[in-house]
Amino acid sequence: MPGVSRVDEPRRTVAVLGTPIDIVTPAAAVARIAAWAAAGESRVVCACNVHSVVTATQHPELQRALAGADLATPDGAPVAWWMRRLGRQSGAADQRRVSGPDLMQAYLEHAAAHGEPLYLYGGSEETLARLRARLLERWPALAIAGWRAPPFRAPSAEEDAADVQAINASGARTLWVSLGCPKQELWMHAHRGRVHAVMVGVGAAFDFHAGTRPRAPRWMREHGLEWLHRLASEPRRLWRRYLVTNTLFVAKAARQWLRS
Repeated sequence: MPGVSRVDEPRRTVAVLGTPIDIVTPAAAVARIAAWAAAGESRVVCACNVHSVVTATQHPELQRALAGADLATPDGAPVAWWMRRLGRQSGAADQRRVSGPDLMQAYLEHAAAHGEPLYLYGGSEETLARLRARLLERWPALAIAGWRAPPFRAPSAEEDAADVQAINASGARTLWVSLGCPKQELWMHAHRGRVHAVMVGVGAAFDFHAGTRPRAPRWMREHGLEWLHRLASEPRRLWRRYLVTNTLFVAKAARQWLRS
């Protein structure tokens, strides 16, 4: 029966500002999602960065959604770094980033190789059109079972029910959700058991893979500077997120360190 958990593996997590983040490699994350997808599981996967873990400290509903996820990967470099600092005894000494865009790319390669259908949910119509074209150019065998650009406003109950019906009818095994934080995490949490697929929240991954927003060069991503590149690219939209939340992260992390 869809929505019933059948595939369970022991989890090892580190609490980052109160949010449990999984100790996991990119390959292990792909394997775990693939196992759930093969079993027809309704699961929730969150990619957690500084913005999401800081927002969760001020947003009880988001905190519950992240804590209730089946897999929470360290999307941001500071999150992975803090896990390494906190989790030496729990095996997180070598933890690296498992970002939403990278996880999506790795999993889609797996899906294309195995003929596994997927669904794209989020972004704009233009972004989705460019995204589908780029993905199929890279992986011609990729089975995109459906896509939907939901309205930016809150959907009506009828619209929501229609979206769920379309997703389930498509036969997709994974649902890639790009609604932004905290909207996508709350949406996935509310649809656990209703959507018969593994729901993976990937933030700005649709824009990056569609080419509608530039992604930081690899050297910046590897040195924890992707946030700086995004801030320089979209200063008006992102200045508060990065300057304020990064400062809050440092302050809250220091407090957590002192308490521990």
